[in-house]
Amino acid sequence: MTIPMPLGPGADPMAHPLIAQLFTRHGFAEVTRENFAAWIRRPGRALLLFLEDPARYKETLDIAVIVPQLAQAFAGRFAVGVLLPEAAREIAVRYGFRRWPAFVLLADGNYVGAVDGLRDWNEYRTEVARLLDAPPSRPPTVGIAVKGGDQGAESCHT
Repeated sequence: MTIPMPLGPGADPMAHPLIAQLFTRHGFAEVTRENFAAWIRRPGRALLLFLEDPARYKETLDIAVIVPQLAQAFAGRFAVGVLLPEAAREIAVRYGFRRWPAFVLLADGNYVGAVDGLRDWNEYRTEVARLLDAPPSRPPTVGIAVKGGDQGAESCHT
């Protein structure tokens, strides 16, 4: 059976049945710019799924199938929130992952780790198990390296 790709670039991702079923069939929460801060304050572990436009990143449809399987494999261990492309692009900078699609695991709203790009099923299971037992840490940053404060401004470009 082939599922037709009903979307062109920039179309509503909810029009694709694999993305829509994240909410309708699996009951995952949609995380938006407006509810992001409240949603991550929830107690316990949470998996934030960052989706991109499936017309641009076909892997988005793969991760829309994989994350429900991970939620089932680790039943009751984490809540799942889904960020659709517009919100995902805006919020992704907080977590420093480098490839799409990606998900971030949180503990009581604090960053634990991220898994970006597509992986083998066993890698997903191993990495999620590790992250569920890991303590929170500082999210990696994407940006310019900062030098120590003992150097003068004139050494900035040397």
